Amino acid sequence: MVKQCHVIGGFVALFLLSFSAISYGQQSEPKATQNLTKEIRHQLVLLPYYSVFDNLSYRTEGSKVILGGQVVRASLKADAEAAAKSVEGVSSVQNDIEVLPPAPMDDQIRRAVFRAIYSEPSLSRYAASAVPSIHIIVKGGHVTLVGVAENGTDKNIAGVRANGVPNVFSVDNQLIVNTDGR
Repeated sequence: MVKQCHVIGGFVALFLLSFSAISYGQQSEPKATQNLTKEIRHQLVLLPYYSVFDNLSYRTEGSKVILGGQVVRASLKADAEAAAKSVEGVSSVQNDIEVLPPAPMDDQIRRAVFRAIYSEPSLSRYAASAVPSIHIIVKGGHVTLVGVAENGTDKNIAGVRANGVPNVFSVDNQLIVNTDGR
């Protein structure tokens, strides 16, 4: 059985993942599985309250979908589960999405990190899509950057900019660098 894990980011990540899914196990997957993962990704990216401050991921085990990541709104967790269940061919959904606790300081940090990253001239192009490809997850003053950067320099600049924001305790830069040139 093929197990896959996919990270849903902005348009750039959607584009990249539609051509090169992050796979664990076999490299080639059956056409039905490809279509299933493509449709799940499509449904999750279309969620109305999915933003740069959320991180949605999923993996498939046959026709079972396991959702993961972190969201700011509890309603987004439920919406993601409903969206995955609506995909033809999905038999069950395990929803392991973490709802981040409400915290005014974390909200301030989110906005400050957003400004620090997307106001940097070399990174401003990432803000052009409806959901930017660099996602900012904040929990208890700790920042995690997830998504896709076009190159290692952009990844490093984003990490440095996030680390320079006041009241940030740590930055975990998990950005994936697009190495295939797409």
